[in-house]
Amino acid sequence: MEFEQVKEYYGRVLKGNKDLQTSACCCDDEIPARVKAILGEINDEVLEKFYGCGSPLPPLLEGCTVLDLGCGTGRDAFLASRLTGPDGYVIGVDMTSEQLAVARRNLDSQMARFGYQKANVDFRQGYIEDLQAIEVADNSVDVVISNCVLNLSPDKEAVFSEIFRVLKPGGELFFADIFAGCRIPATLYDDPVLRGECLSGAMYREDFRRLLLNLGCRDFRCLNSRRVELDNPEIEAKIGMAAFFSETIRAFKLDDLEDICEDYGQIAVYKGSIPEAPHFFDLDDHHHFIAHKPMLVCGNTASMLSETRLAPHFEVSGERSRHFGPFACGPSAEKIESGTYGGACCC
Repeated sequence: MEFEQVKEYYGRVLKGNKDLQTSACCCDDEIPARVKAILGEINDEVLEKFYGCGSPLPPLLEGCTVLDLGCGTGRDAFLASRLTGPDGYVIGVDMTSEQLAVARRNLDSQMARFGYQKANVDFRQGYIEDLQAIEVADNSVDVVISNCVLNLSPDKEAVFSEIFRVLKPGGELFFADIFAGCRIPATLYDDPVLRGECLSGAMYREDFRRLLLNLGCRDFRCLNSRRVELDNPEIEAKIGMAAFFSETIRAFKLDDLEDICEDYGQIAVYKGSIPEAPHFFDLDDHHHFIAHKPMLVCGNTASMLSETRLAPHFEVSGERSRHFGPFACGPSAEKIESGTYGGACCC
């Protein structure tokens, strides 16, 4: 029944993004220039039926295998297709047949607009809680993306478990979604409008942290956060007890992360070699790497920079033979007040 509610809302109730009743599933975040340039190449029908709350497309996707969870009409899958290049491969997964029909009928024309000789996108109908059923293999994906979809799942533990199953070692989860500042009353969960507007299924931030920790992911990072204004009196009357935030999160599949930041005296230097970031690179909302400037980092950050596809672009010195105690973190009050957070918050 839970799946049917969401299918009904996105397959038959919503005819386009103008039918949304709140700004939760609207992309107000500034879209990176590299992505904005490609948007002009995306077919109108795909854009008109797009429902998302961010721009979950990290850099350095060329040649990667990308998995888009809840791909809908395919906007982000097509963007990823362009960013991976013809040698990359994109799998788009969605459970709603009406959404996938749009994606599939635009596939050939999108590939032609990109100048590709053959399609590098494969749209599959299925459930993000069971990727094995649609033959997404263990350790086969470089980057998992999702745009305001994971909140809709009735079994978030299954979703994140599947994500870390299919990611390669060092692979990245990069997603935008709606988070809540408190737990949403269970009585509101089955409200079809609140569910469809990405509100009643929004994860409480601390429950999300605990979920990832239980799955072995001890650290994740927030790139940006904005407060969602409901701007709808009826919806606010129902669920206005909670604060909602649209956030972009990244997490890596790494075995050596710790549950807090630890200081091993390691230093990272950004080489300035990521094409769209010649002067600086932001790993998250509190790691701003200026090109060629040494920066003291915690052990977790050192691993993220040296054991993932970011490695060629950073020089990381030091190892973990000597420990200097916890790594200095920013004031938690500032993080809470600003609406940002992270599995670790090195400054």
